[in-house]
Amino acid sequence: MATLKFSRQRESIKQYLASTKEHPTADMVYMHVKEDYPNISLGTVYRNLNLLTDIGEALKIATPDGADRFDGCVKPHNHFFCTECRRVLDLDLDMKEIEQINKAAASNFDGIIESSNTIFYGKCGDCIK
Repeated sequence: MATLKFSRQRESIKQYLASTKEHPTADMVYMHVKEDYPNISLGTVYRNLNLLTDIGEALKIATPDGADRFDGCVKPHNHFFCTECRRVLDLDLDMKEIEQINKAAASNFDGIIESSNTIFYGKCGDCIK
């Protein structure tokens, strides 16, 4: 694979994703990065987000509202989607619990499960209040 050329804009996107727990949409990333790079285009943000997910430096989370969300934390973890406020939150499950889910799925599947990504749905604590 060819060496990836350094990009200040891509690094800014990557740093923003690593600094937030909000799981932003591409539009949210664009608005944040635009503060430092006023000439950046939304297309550039989309291309760099897709590149970061392709090379494993970010996660893309498909949500039921149609807007992909992005996560700078690439360690195995699951997510929660609030059906009321539409926020995506990290669900910190113990790795043993994730392994049990993968084993349960594998017991009924003719193949090899290498990982999983589950999204749980409901109302977050803020919306319940």
